Amino acid sequence: MTAPDVTLTASAAKRINAILAKQDGVDYLRVSVEGGGCSGFSYKFDFDTAAKEDDLVIERDNAKVLIDEMSMEFLKGSEIDFTTELIGAAFKINNPNATAACGCGTSFSI
Repeated sequence: MTAPDVTLTASAAKRINAILAKQDGVDYLRVSVEGGGCSGFSYKFDFDTAAKEDDLVIERDNAKVLIDEMSMEFLKGSEIDFTTELIGAAFKINNPNATAACGCGTSFSI
């Protein structure tokens, strides 16, 4: 199943491909939302070898991201980006559903 409501930037796709090229047998980056974090919810990034039945798959430039159905409810309309700043490089989710986010950028509230 594809998830057009969530997009990947070219920068994110390039970084995902670079990371997965160094991981044996891993084909996907998994993005999920969990309870917790300083703002109520937090983003989690993992690697996975296969999609599960309820996963949504987002692809760009051969980079593949998995999002489970529950997390998709929180991520609709989001853009997954990879940024390089003075404080470091990281995946960043631009989430229009988030009403507040913490300074570290990994947790949010709705």
